[in-house]
Amino acid sequence: STQSTWDLIFISQRYMGCGAGKRTATEPTKTDEKGQKTPGAAEENKCILIIGAPASGKGTQAERIKANFGFFHLSSGDLLREEIKNKTEIGLQAEKFTTSGALVPNEIMFGVIGKTLAKPECKRVMFDGFPRSHEQATKLDELLKEKHQKLVAVIYLDVADEELVGRGTGRRVHQASGRSYHVKFRPPKVPEKDDITGEPLMQRDDDKEETIKKRLATFHTNNGPIVKHYEEAKIVHKINGNGSIDSVWKDVEAVLKKIMQDQLKHFLQQPNIEKKKKKKK
Repeated sequence: STQSTWDLIFISQRYMGCGAGKRTATEPTKTDEKGQKTPGAAEENKCILIIGAPASGKGTQAERIKANFGFFHLSSGDLLREEIKNKTEIGLQAEKFTTSGALVPNEIMFGVIGKTLAKPECKRVMFDGFPRSHEQATKLDELLKEKHQKLVAVIYLDVADEELVGRGTGRRVHQASGRSYHVKFRPPKVPEKDDITGEPLMQRDDDKEETIKKRLATFHTNNGPIVKHYEEAKIVHKINGNGSIDSVWKDVEAVLKKIMQDQLKHFLQQPNIEKKKKKKK
């Protein structure tokens, strides 16, 4: 049942290092090649990555994941904007690149990511918009290992390019208020007119077909190697993103519930758990 599924998820969060609270039971601590103690798999904080092209509905699904599963939503774009707004040292360095339209160097990006992961509330993270290259993906693996965190799932919203172009080009905006519409999914009462003021709606440059196609080409070029990298680790879950928001969410939720259940089963099979069961008997 749904309730029993959520009970399992709660237990897995409490006992598998998925939350920020104390761990009352863990997989045996291991020792690395330097003789230092490192946590077992059950002690690692579980993280996920969500990938989706522009107009794939990634933002909407990310918000639902955050609300229902309690992941800290780590959006690289939002982090950079916050650093720039607060005029931090990292923010001032990043601003030089963002204002010129250049890509922010890995050194700066990992500075921002590392700073965020050090926060107590960032034990269980959903990455969004990062990594953006195969090099960043491999470096993120290393960083997470240092932080005793692990990427256990990649949610890939797979949407046909034709659908994405249609979603993007159909957007309309009332420039003065920022109210948004869509000619197909959320049409105004009067075509091309704002519902409140009756003023003309506009199509942003970012929503024009040529621009969207260029962005999609860039997305596929950059994310192809990233998806392949995680496919080799067997953690990619492709979700058909062509349906409604609710139907897509149903598939995303099912994947995450299954992952939580599998982790709990793995945890309960650990030798120290068996010993505790015997002692109780």
